[in-house]
Amino acid sequence: MTASTTFVWTGRDDTPAEGARATRWHQHVRADDGGTGEGFALIGFCSDEGVRRNGGRTDAAEGPDAIRRALANLAWHGEQSVFDAGDVRCEGSALEGAQSQLADRVADVMRRGRTPLVLGGGHEVAWGTWQGIAAAERTQNLGILNVDAHFDLRRSTQAHSGTPFAQIAAASQAAKLPFHYFAVGISALSNTAALFDTARATGSRWLLDEDFAMHRRDAIAADVDAWLAARDAVYLTVCLDAFPASVAPGVSAPAARGIDVAMAEWLIDRIAASGKLRVAEVAELCPRFDQDDRTAKLAARLVARCVGALPSSAPL
Repeated sequence: MTASTTFVWTGRDDTPAEGARATRWHQHVRADDGGTGEGFALIGFCSDEGVRRNGGRTDAAEGPDAIRRALANLAWHGEQSVFDAGDVRCEGSALEGAQSQLADRVADVMRRGRTPLVLGGGHEVAWGTWQGIAAAERTQNLGILNVDAHFDLRRSTQAHSGTPFAQIAAASQAAKLPFHYFAVGISALSNTAALFDTARATGSRWLLDEDFAMHRRDAIAADVDAWLAARDAVYLTVCLDAFPASVAPGVSAPAARGIDVAMAEWLIDRIAASGKLRVAEVAELCPRFDQDDRTAKLAARLVARCVGALPSSAPL
């Protein structure tokens, strides 16, 4: 399966003056030609139908290209290949069809040996992404790590951006598969007591936003490492509403508190170092509300972190 996107990767070019190592992302991302081999493949999910159904602020359908624009001029420090596998677009209210198309795209990329990096789009993206992983990844021991202010374990007669992990839990149970769900950054005041009950009933684990803090990093590391050690593969999904509204204003549901960006980056590094990351995802960027492109820039930084395209500090 091949895909195209109307996005044009272009930007500043410093190489004439500074040489071949003065490159940026737009000079490295290539169109996905359907080939095989290692590397990362960006997949846009242009949908905010799930957010609309959930009563949130819409515009997440424009999120994927906003993230690409923020990525384009970032300085390149990576070694991995990065491909653009195009977009899946939700037409009108046909969310379920778009999620099915996304599942096919994710599964295709994984079968060709590449790591999908899904750009959202509302967090309804997770139901499509997981279905793709389930089709391509044979392990029965997949861990889902969700960086999010919300559990997204809602029960509803109609699926939306708040139901994806409830859908995954139900599908896992039906297939007699374990549901290893770890939510990090949960806001107690944004999740009802009923949602905490559902989290307990599904065997989910969570860390509250106020507990996911730098002064507790050693204890968190032990907890996260034990969870990672017990998993064969990890699906990382990051909802941008996990971060403070001052850092991430361009989301469906801005956070009054949120988590520290540095802690999120530390967590991504830890997951990547485990060698178990199979799919990564950034969700719920709403460009219409994004002051100074702050949220898009944060999303791009997190994507770059997943790819490992950042240098380390010089020794003291």
